[in-house]
Amino acid sequence: MPSPFPGMDPYLEHPDLWPGLHNRLIVRIADLLSPQLRPKYFVSLEVRMYEEKDAKSLLVGLPDVSVLSKKGQTNKSNSTESTVATTATSTKPITVTLPIPITIRQGYLEIQEVATKEVVTTIEILSPANKRGGKGREMYLEKREKILDSLTNFIEIDLLRRGQRMPILDHKNKSHYQILVSRGKQRPRADLYAFNLQNKIPDFPLPLRPEDTEPIIDLQALLNNIYDVGSYDLKIDYTQKPVPELSENDALWADTWLRQQGLRY
Repeated sequence: MPSPFPGMDPYLEHPDLWPGLHNRLIVRIADLLSPQLRPKYFVSLEVRMYEEKDAKSLLVGLPDVSVLSKKGQTNKSNSTESTVATTATSTKPITVTLPIPITIRQGYLEIQEVATKEVVTTIEILSPANKRGGKGREMYLEKREKILDSLTNFIEIDLLRRGQRMPILDHKNKSHYQILVSRGKQRPRADLYAFNLQNKIPDFPLPLRPEDTEPIIDLQALLNNIYDVGSYDLKIDYTQKPVPELSENDALWADTWLRQQGLRY
């Protein structure tokens, strides 16, 4: 069954659900495009990796983070030192958190031309690390600027209400979600699909070479399929508030909508 919401389901932004959704969506987009782009292009799933030292921000449950390794941790205890400390003082220790580097990875897609291996289009699905301060955002913005300074086409999908928006000149977009489609030969102009909780997610084209037909990506259909296959209806309690919470007006709308779907009483 699909999500009960007409477009993006705000409950899917929960830190416990977003990692799986993010990974599933990247793979589903690749599966959708691969047969349509053959034999001129192929879709490559790439991974961006970096180390994050802000342990506090990672431990609060931010959706896109995949922990690969933790450095400097040990479960061994020194019994001699423990004994000395006990006899030397009666002061009890306090629990602290150390900034242990954690390796993080983020997936994205590249459309490459078979003959030249040149990257024609890059597709990014924004993660919480991209939208908050820190190394994750810095690295993403650096990559984003390099793409926008090239002829590579660029698609940026933002399905997260929380966090700082990506830079767009002369436009103060206040929509909940947005999809940016930037063709390399049309910059600095680009197409922005801005939509809210109440709206169906708009279809958008995949830019390729100018002479090629642009496939259409139906993101709504992909998310509905992921919701069904992933059994998210069994994981979500729609009687509770979503995380992050909605504004007062949006919460009232969502309450009415969910009652109409028979998920609240």
